[in-house]
Amino acid sequence: MSDAAPVAAAAVAATAASAKPPVWSDHGDAPFEESEPVTPPPSKKGKKASKTSDGGNEFVEIVKTIVFALLIALVLRVFLFQPFTIPSASMEPNLYEGDYIVVTKWSYGYSKHSIPGSPGLFNGRILERGPQRGDIAVFKLPADNKTDYIKRVIGLPGDRIQMINNRLYLNGTIVPDVVLGQAEEADAYGPRPVTRLVETLPGGREFTINDFGPGFPLDNTEVFTVPAGHYFMMGDNRDNSVDSREHPERGGVGLVPAENLIGKAQIILFSWSPGASLWDPISWFSKLRPSRFFTVLE
Repeated sequence: MSDAAPVAAAAVAATAASAKPPVWSDHGDAPFEESEPVTPPPSKKGKKASKTSDGGNEFVEIVKTIVFALLIALVLRVFLFQPFTIPSASMEPNLYEGDYIVVTKWSYGYSKHSIPGSPGLFNGRILERGPQRGDIAVFKLPADNKTDYIKRVIGLPGDRIQMINNRLYLNGTIVPDVVLGQAEEADAYGPRPVTRLVETLPGGREFTINDFGPGFPLDNTEVFTVPAGHYFMMGDNRDNSVDSREHPERGGVGLVPAENLIGKAQIILFSWSPGASLWDPISWFSKLRPSRFFTVLE
């Protein structure tokens, strides 16, 4: 009987040991007894701190993305392209109010006006290339160096420009035009009949102009001699355009310095007729002019 007690005690100890779950090592060998306490899971407070850290990283990444996107947009706008919306009828029948156009910035090189806000970082033009007679150009109004204007380049440095009895003279020679027919244009005075003509500049550049007939203030002008580094601009809607035929002191454009050129108008991307509004979604569709989409400008 004395030998049975130790055997029973050993059996009980073995049963208790076997009841304890084995702990396996990382190498998959035999189980060993757990010698260190299991690390408790992180508290809720720790989880919140981790989330806050992750949220901060996400915010930084969003800011970086926005900054990079703005830098890319700035580079594109300064060096490559710039969009403009046509605000008036001065370039009809080639550009209508509500046309959304793209201007290439590299066409004439770069000046301080190529940069938003026209900061005075430098004077003159870098990589300058002069416009061709007949180009549709966007420029800063010389009177304030802020307002964007769009007109056609008619006179180059050294040219003499004059209007006589509603006809354009360039260097003493009348610029030929051919009547296309009659049309009707609506302006501030309501619908009016207009004559459409094709005008041909020296060098063969052709484009269509509007003429409301004789008797308008700019049908007869003085002779304008274009000095070096300047250009003479006119609207295609000849009797409804404020341009170089009018002196700046009388509210006109005057001669445009080369530095004020922004770029060459190339294409009409989209077009909405007057009355379209950002705050009226229905007008986004009802005022669309699809026939003018992707029109290449001459």
